[in-house]
Amino acid sequence: MTARESQQSGTPSLSADTSPEDGMDPREFARKARPHKGDRKVRQLCSQVAETLNLVLSGECSDELLQSLHVVAVDPAPDASQLVVTVAAGCPGEMIDCNEALARLAAAAGRLRGEVAAAITRKRAPKLLFRVAP
Repeated sequence: MTARESQQSGTPSLSADTSPEDGMDPREFARKARPHKGDRKVRQLCSQVAETLNLVLSGECSDELLQSLHVVAVDPAPDASQLVVTVAAGCPGEMIDCNEALARLAAAAGRLRGEVAAAITRKRAPKLLFRVAP
């Protein structure tokens, strides 16, 4: 037996071993897990929309009920093409009629969406859905 034959017989064949990585692209191992930039951009869009709507509702709106509202939160639903805007009464002790507020917000939704479109830099302005916090 030669040295080469003894070396080959003592080592198991590597091609016969199976592992979970078999058949995978080796470039996948080199890639690092990166956080999605989309989440940051959606949060940035939501904060821009909240700031714009607060300014429009408090200053430029002629409706008294809408002037008394402030934006509590803006959340994507299900993505950035549609946003849910949560509004509440401006003063903590102030009581508002939720149905009346929703009706007036629905009536002013087109103008509010236009103001948002002017304030953000996007190809399409997101659709705004409103809800009133108790």
